[in-house]
Amino acid sequence: MTKARDIASAIPAPSTVSSAELGFLDGVTSAIQTQVDAKTAKSTLTTTGDIYYASAANTPARLAIGSTSNVLTVAGGIPSWAAPAGSSFVGCSISNTNTNVSIANNTNVKVAMNTEIFDTDGFHDNSTNNTRITIPSGKGGKYLIHGSTFFSANATGERNAQIFKNNAEVKTAFTVPNASANCNVFVTAVLNLAVTDYVELVISQSSGGALNAQWETGKYGWFDATYLGA
Repeated sequence: MTKARDIASAIPAPSTVSSAELGFLDGVTSAIQTQVDAKTAKSTLTTTGDIYYASAANTPARLAIGSTSNVLTVAGGIPSWAAPAGSSFVGCSISNTNTNVSIANNTNVKVAMNTEIFDTDGFHDNSTNNTRITIPSGKGGKYLIHGSTFFSANATGERNAQIFKNNAEVKTAFTVPNASANCNVFVTAVLNLAVTDYVELVISQSSGGALNAQWETGKYGWFDATYLGA
């Protein structure tokens, strides 16, 4: 009995452990300290908006919050914040500097565009095919095409503006004029254009005789192509 009393005296008194605390150990299959050591400390993140990423296998790291309007990107296999890629305008606008272009009755005319209002990527060849807007290398995609012409006053027939793609009509607009006022005709299309495809503005009229289409460097008539995306 003396030895039993000695053993009992040597055992530390048990502390109070609640059932909830014991429940935290449910399902433990390995050393708890090892599992704790493998966790990433919350102190890794120091600023609101910081995020975790793996700088190497099993190596958590902090990516500091980026600047306002930054986007998350990847450089060298590592995430980073960067300013969004800028988008620049692509397209051209061309016109004819002549005051009047005579249009014969019931005749399609491809207007020579001898003035570039702007041309970002060499869409217009003023030396050989100056009626055309041609899609240059690397710029294939969808385009907004817009043309306009301005006819002298005449009450007879119709006034037409057409968009041709690769020498074939794809869009037509017309108006019925009156004798007392000049009239504009506008034609617009969204077209899928590949590299080397070309578009032209073709106009016509059916007044019964020749009629002037009036131009003044984009003020009265123009032909535009605006890149919308792939």
